[in-house]
Amino acid sequence: MGIVLPLYHLSLFLLSFSFDYVGHRHFVSADEILIQLQCHNAEVPSTCIQCVKSDPRGQSADKVAIAGIVISCLSNHARSLSGNMTALASAMLDKDVKWALQSCGKGFSEAKTDLAKATNMLKNKDYDETNSLVSKALQKEVDCQKNVWDYRALVPDFVIYDMRVYQELSDAAMRIIDRF
Repeated sequence: MGIVLPLYHLSLFLLSFSFDYVGHRHFVSADEILIQLQCHNAEVPSTCIQCVKSDPRGQSADKVAIAGIVISCLSNHARSLSGNMTALASAMLDKDVKWALQSCGKGFSEAKTDLAKATNMLKNKDYDETNSLVSKALQKEVDCQKNVWDYRALVPDFVIYDMRVYQELSDAAMRIIDRF
């Protein structure tokens, strides 16, 4: 006679153990499981997990705090992208390229404001408005991609990479919040 566990509990039990490369078993904290559960619906879970683990608050975060951490990572990327686009624009002589990059810089700056508001809405438990603001911030990146598409050869790879991470974090935040 064996113990019957519902599938959910069985999967949590199995997830609670991981194996390193030598095969030694070590226990994974419940917080690790919560992070994985919250991030697993994202298009790229590894980006979400890396973000949450990079924040000291991630060790004791509940699901709302995890969403807040992802929004914080997103805001940091918006700040970085705003600065990078503005710096790139200042180095361009072609007025069309300069305009496209300046527009991106301005868009990411506006996205930072939207994300600050999203953080406040999350704290106030207004999840629909939080998602709306994250979506609005993501639209700034989508608009930027359209503006710089013809000039992408002039945009450094690390900026393109940061834009991709920005998209991935936006997706992760919205999917986590959708499940509240």
